[in-house]
Amino acid sequence: MGSSDSKLNFRKAVIQLTTKTQPVEATEDAFWDQFWADTTITVQDVFALVPAAEIRAVREESPSNLATLCYKAVEKLVQGAESGCPTDREKQVILNCTRILTRILPYIFEDQDWRGFFWSTVPGAGHAGTDELDDDDGARPLAESLLLAIADLLFCPDFTVHSHRRGPDSVENMQSLDSCEYIWEAGVGFAQSPPLNYIHDLNRAELLRLLLTCFSEAMYLPPSPDNSVLNPWVTFFCSTENRHALPLFTSLLNVVCAYDPVGYGIPYNHLLFADYREQLVEQAVQILIVTLEHDGGAPRPAASSSSIEELENAGPENLFVNYLSRIHREEDFDFVLKGLARLLTNPLAQTYLPHSTKKIQFHQELLVLFWKLCDFNKKFLFFVLKSSDVLDVLVPILYYLNDARADQSRVGLMHIGVFILLLLSGERNFGVRLNKPYSLHVPMDIPVFTGTHADLLIVVFHKIITTGHQRLQPLFDCLLTIIVNVSPYLKSLSMVAANKLLHLLEAFSTTWFLFSTVQNHHLVFFLLEAFNNIIQYQFDGNCNLVYAIIRKRNVFHQLANLPSDPATIQKALQRKKKSPDVISRTSSQETVSMEGSHPAVPAEPGTLKASLVAMPGIDKLTEKSQVSEDGTMVSIPKLDSPQTVHSDQSAAAGTSDTESNSGRDNEDVFYTEAEMERRRLSSASSTSLWTPTPEWILSWKCKLPLQTIMRLLQVLVPQVEKICIDKGLTDESEILKFLQHGTLVGLLPVPHPILIRKYQANAGTAMWFRTYMWGVVYLRNVDPPIWYDTDVRLFEIQRM
Repeated sequence: MGSSDSKLNFRKAVIQLTTKTQPVEATEDAFWDQFWADTTITVQDVFALVPAAEIRAVREESPSNLATLCYKAVEKLVQGAESGCPTDREKQVILNCTRILTRILPYIFEDQDWRGFFWSTVPGAGHAGTDELDDDDGARPLAESLLLAIADLLFCPDFTVHSHRRGPDSVENMQSLDSCEYIWEAGVGFAQSPPLNYIHDLNRAELLRLLLTCFSEAMYLPPSPDNSVLNPWVTFFCSTENRHALPLFTSLLNVVCAYDPVGYGIPYNHLLFADYREQLVEQAVQILIVTLEHDGGAPRPAASSSSIEELENAGPENLFVNYLSRIHREEDFDFVLKGLARLLTNPLAQTYLPHSTKKIQFHQELLVLFWKLCDFNKKFLFFVLKSSDVLDVLVPILYYLNDARADQSRVGLMHIGVFILLLLSGERNFGVRLNKPYSLHVPMDIPVFTGTHADLLIVVFHKIITTGHQRLQPLFDCLLTIIVNVSPYLKSLSMVAANKLLHLLEAFSTTWFLFSTVQNHHLVFFLLEAFNNIIQYQFDGNCNLVYAIIRKRNVFHQLANLPSDPATIQKALQRKKKSPDVISRTSSQETVSMEGSHPAVPAEPGTLKASLVAMPGIDKLTEKSQVSEDGTMVSIPKLDSPQTVHSDQSAAAGTSDTESNSGRDNEDVFYTEAEMERRRLSSASSTSLWTPTPEWILSWKCKLPLQTIMRLLQVLVPQVEKICIDKGLTDESEILKFLQHGTLVGLLPVPHPILIRKYQANAGTAMWFRTYMWGVVYLRNVDPPIWYDTDVRLFEIQRM
């Protein structure tokens, strides 16, 4: 039978399903077999031959036919999982049922009345053809039967794993098979690498695609602040009911971390052999990020005598989260970190032959996976920070941030990159690692400089702030918090980076910027705090920064004498109306970018993007910790009300004073971007009604932490001027030499304690991650387009 005939027969069956007015009985096998009997139909065919309108029509007009189609398809998967699919025909039936369910499930999820359908138990359904109808087995909801069948089929010899059979006649019994011996790839907890088999890779990818579709019910529920709502599909699949949970988790993680897109080092290799492994790796990393979701960071109660029952009822443990959090061997950490760093760096690799290396596209999923590893496994986080391999993750993140800064469709990528750096910056080791010289030649559209990884970070952050699109403004707080967190450890900033920091201070301290919103002055506080940290703790190596501060001393004097009279306020606000720019774009000594770099470009018209929920403000995102003399951190309790801050509590208090009321109320966190845009346009929101007053300006101006810098200028400026006059100097290298050997010991105020703002999980960030991650999964699955044009509710899909 030709391929076109088979498509015709399949199409006829679909039409019959929508046009038959009488329900077709489950026992009419001849009718149902038409859907999966064929051997030539691909997943793309199924999507083309089963149009959305017809699935919805069956759902509305012949619901029992849709229900029976689902039962019969699940029943076939259950039978295949029990028999082990010994024949090619049985394998084909399994793949066809997998494709049909992948096509139909989103239309079941989008209809509220159907959502419970897979969780209902129908007497005998799903097990009609099997003999074991004992109470236990017959009563399984359809969803559970489906998930267990998929798990079994993912370890089915000669179908998805390499068979260990000894003789030609011996058959592996699926029920007694120990799937831990069939892990897909060497790596964490498994030493043998099974032979590559592209048919197995393809079959695994099809089953994983169905599994991801099962989990995608989450897309059809609107974002809710109540994060304890768990996805029932994920909860069951990652529970002890799934006997393959451990080998599958290990297989997914190892397949991702062992993948090397460059292959055997032969250029153009990927053009000769379609890379079946890449598709599998993409599906694997998507399954991992979606399953690694625990109940939204709800703090577990401490085990006091009364809360033992609470602990027992804390809900089923997600085994994937459990296994991930328990990885502890150094060689496993090394394997995972090196694998992720290799894949994240892959799109940066430039070779002189165009297209000669394969560029992977799943870096957003990899960043979410890296985030989850650091979040759930603190030993992994410390391992990352202990080695300079952390820089192999830092550089690609900075590359992606710089590359995506002008593209509004990639605002989610900007956020996750910044979150990871915020998380890392809470640990002292990260700041220390940044002192390593930066010598790579990653083609980035930034000024050429000679210096360290800290310089790279500052130069990229400056570029994002001064040349990124408007929607990145909420990230400014985060970017500067990262700089403050690492500042006490930076041994020597380059002149380029020092100038960039002063340019930011200059831009942020103009009156029109300071007076235009209620929280802009926080940015000045952050920068001053960073300068103070460097001067107090790393004065010796930082003559470039000290020189830049001396050159721009008028900025500090203007801040100290910031006018607060009504006339100045009016003038500043009029200036704001004229100049809509986020920040004065006159760049500080912009220099040549390195060769091979491309400027960041805005999204092409027609690009699809998924909306995100709003991000909590920096005060909700972080928790202050003080570094004590011995290097340990003590967290500082949150102040109940801003009024309790005393003005003598230095810079830190100055920021906390206003951070708490940064114009965002708690419940705001759960509006999507589109909703916030509407609210901004429709009503004069509280921020637009806000106007600066002299009292408001004075309330924070008196807390500006300027003492250290003013003292430094008071001591050094006369000395520098004297040298210039005495030696008739115009050459800055002489001045730098003088500053290098200068000392301010005993002349500066007593060093303030180092304050670190550590990332802390909360319901708002957990919700943000869920919407971002599912938005990525939605947009990346285009062939076949699993969820395209279905009624998703977790985010909105917008055309740029």
